[in-house]
Amino acid sequence: MSNLLDFTGSTVVVTGAATGMGNEATRLLLEAGAEVHAIDVAPVELDVAAAHRCDLSDPTAIDATVAELPARIDVLMNCAGIPNGGNWSPLQIMQVNILGLRHLTDALVDRIPSGGSVTNIASIAGNTWATHVAELTELLETADFGEGTAWCESHEEVVADGYFFSKEAVQYFTMWRAAQTIRAGIRMNAICPGVTDTKLLVDFRRGIGDDMLDMTVDVGLGRAAQPEEMAPALLFLSHPKSASYINGVNLIIDGGFTAAMSTGQVDMAAYLS
Repeated sequence: MSNLLDFTGSTVVVTGAATGMGNEATRLLLEAGAEVHAIDVAPVELDVAAAHRCDLSDPTAIDATVAELPARIDVLMNCAGIPNGGNWSPLQIMQVNILGLRHLTDALVDRIPSGGSVTNIASIAGNTWATHVAELTELLETADFGEGTAWCESHEEVVADGYFFSKEAVQYFTMWRAAQTIRAGIRMNAICPGVTDTKLLVDFRRGIGDDMLDMTVDVGLGRAAQPEEMAPALLFLSHPKSASYINGVNLIIDGGFTAAMSTGQVDMAAYLS
């Protein structure tokens, strides 16, 4: 059983490696023997093979980083993301959370051999993706980062604050692209965290509101998750043995909130009145 999360000999690229879930995933990967190449706008303090400063809202910066990465990559973990709450515009949120994620993934997927994987961090905020299938398909069918940006700029009413729609897009992209990458033997999955106690939680409280966040926590385990409770699932989904037949899955990790919502056991009015 010990080899199910052994990454010895594996080359892994992790975005958002400086803090939060990406940082914890990087720490676990290093403990598991991986050679980790980290990408973030902030300094990465872990002892990785290489740390690349990159703004995922800038396709030129992404391309420059791609040129510095190894020729073979076994696993790509897309952990970077930014919240609503006022520090970033809706367009910036879309660019980092989905357009940059897509640009980097498409640039690196040909370097991933059969048996490799891509694992994304989405969110339960994207659980409503089915209400926007037409719009999500249009967005993901744009040819490149520039066309995707133009689409977002012309669909402000759909993009809204950027966060919810961007996470719908990550969930949809994971499923849509998984059906394509698996033809080359590359699995793609995502985790969908609930409320998690990272540095971004303050932003989420401004952007989503205390009532909504507190309801999500109360209905589940009664507390916010820790990054340490999310990162192991990233490694599980990424590993060629532990998750060899899992593809196109958005794994919800929210302490039971979505289960309660889906079965009509949440009194929304009691929380939001």
